[in-house]
Amino acid sequence: MTSKALVVGGGTMGAGIAAIFCAGGWDTQVIEPNAQTAAGLHTAVSDCLTQLEQTGDLPRVAASLDAVEWPDLDIIVECLPEDLAVKRIFFEQAVSLAPAETLLVSNSSSFPISAIAEGLDTRARMAGLHFFMPAHLVPLVEVISADSTAPETATALCEIMTALGKRPVHVRKDIPGFLANRIQHALMREALSLAEQGIASVEDIDAAVQLSFGMRFLGAGPFLQKDLAGLDIHHAAGTTIYPDLCNDPVPSSFIADRVARGDLGVKTGRGFYDWDDETLTKERARYQASLIAGLKILRQGQP
Repeated sequence: MTSKALVVGGGTMGAGIAAIFCAGGWDTQVIEPNAQTAAGLHTAVSDCLTQLEQTGDLPRVAASLDAVEWPDLDIIVECLPEDLAVKRIFFEQAVSLAPAETLLVSNSSSFPISAIAEGLDTRARMAGLHFFMPAHLVPLVEVISADSTAPETATALCEIMTALGKRPVHVRKDIPGFLANRIQHALMREALSLAEQGIASVEDIDAAVQLSFGMRFLGAGPFLQKDLAGLDIHHAAGTTIYPDLCNDPVPSSFIADRVARGDLGVKTGRGFYDWDDETLTKERARYQASLIAGLKILRQGQP
């Protein structure tokens, strides 16, 4: 029997997640009430499949819950805007429509799954399933267990993601930022501090990450890399460096001031860099090509 998935939200993230299921041969549906977004969904999913060098049937698109084919759904992946009330309302409705064994997961990057699932009788089969943008190209996906998540729910999600070619990591406690974003924000806090102090330019900090240890991360994560380099070397360096690292409890003014001014990055034409249509088109193409090349390198290294 063909496995069946429902993706809730057909934006950039939802389209990428739908493509993952389509490439895996799943019967996939997407709920997208916005007519314009829905009209472009097949093109978006098709583009994702092309980048993955895979094929698959395109998803069926539903404008509302009433248009979904609910019987025999194996999994529902919620990709709605980061609004806790909106997410809660959806799951309250979904639990009365979906089969009793359907896995119910949220792609939320900010809200604990325990907060989304609060008060629902289906908490045991609810978990976080956090993809990273662009979802179809970044191999990792976080499976987040709340206190109420049944162990078999997390196990089933890890098995599904593995079968779809993703690399699941199980986050055993529902903490803010989960796993990867906590590590990423720790790095970004130090990068912002260095820029704010004028120790190096934004451009040089970007180069320092991308062209040194960032490059090594394609070959090994931090623990494996330190094993290869020697724990004694890291311990000695950490003894000197750690006391001097930034540990501010709030985001640096180097980013806070930009947000206050409305300089939000490419969406407003200015952030840490200045953007126009030409530079943005060129950079997005370079960035996407780099991700595709990186994915191929990672696949070559898989056992």
